[in-house]
Amino acid sequence: MKYLIPMAWIFFLACNTPSQTTTPDTKAQAEYALVIHGGAGTILKENMTPELEQQYHNKLKEALLAGYNVLQDGGSSMDAVESAIMIMENSPLFNAGKGAVFTNDGRNAMDASFMDGKTQNAGAVGGVRRVKNPIRAARAVLEKSKHVLLTGKGADVFAKEQGLELADTSYFYTERRWKSLQNAKQKEDGSSMIRTEDNDYKYGTVGAAALDKAGNLAAGTSTGGMTNKRYGRIGDSPIIGAGTYANNNTCAISSTGHGEYFMRYLVAYDISAMVEYKGSPFVEAADYVVNDKLKSKGGSGGIIGVDKYGNIAMPFNTAGMYRGYVLPDGEIKTFLYK
Repeated sequence: MKYLIPMAWIFFLACNTPSQTTTPDTKAQAEYALVIHGGAGTILKENMTPELEQQYHNKLKEALLAGYNVLQDGGSSMDAVESAIMIMENSPLFNAGKGAVFTNDGRNAMDASFMDGKTQNAGAVGGVRRVKNPIRAARAVLEKSKHVLLTGKGADVFAKEQGLELADTSYFYTERRWKSLQNAKQKEDGSSMIRTEDNDYKYGTVGAAALDKAGNLAAGTSTGGMTNKRYGRIGDSPIIGAGTYANNNTCAISSTGHGEYFMRYLVAYDISAMVEYKGSPFVEAADYVVNDKLKSKGGSGGIIGVDKYGNIAMPFNTAGMYRGYVLPDGEIKTFLYK
């Protein structure tokens, strides 16, 4: 289904099936724009208490307000993206930073990426264990190194050398995520034990995309990865073109979903390429890639993004996706379900 928002904002609440009609994006330039997500998956109202539901709405609004304040004051899209994502990384509600899930061996290994649409420079980290805010480490790689992706202990060392805040590994422990790991292991062992939570098994991520007053786009993504992951598995979140992409000529995108599929089909870049080379309207391209192409390959998840005009897309093919946007007039909207 589609909901149209004035002032050059177009917003999708995508269905499980591809859209039957299309609506052209507007080319009326928006002053600035910000859209975020907190992960996609089996997010159902019947599984949510009113109190927890309100907590999610409140935290999404807090993240949007942090980014909005940056943009309203004439700040950069990169600062807005970082500010919004850090709010979610610092909350145990989301699978990133403080709320990161556990690997098979009971550790937290976090990934993040950042991309500047103006220069198309990018930075990412994978498997970091002590960086309090992995999105800051990804940005540091972008701005202060000659590389794009740093992983493991090396990435933690780099973050420390850049003066980023580190935390003891115990900081990332939450009882909720620990129980999720035990439940995942029970299922893996063939037990009939009922899992109390499965929402973040493959899909937990946070991300943001922004357009600033100077016309520059930026996007970032951060995650704790997949519950019960092994062998140093890295998902799509730190992979440029899969989990994150930004190009001032087209759009800025952050992905959330089953990472292996987003990597195989370069979902974020694929949308940008459709806009750049085929001339597809941004919202139409995003809907097609997520609800047609990706779904036909067996991939599930969604993306949030904004194009160079300020049009917003938020398609997903799962039961729900934590998401929201803020208008230039300060109106904030957040959504959890389809």
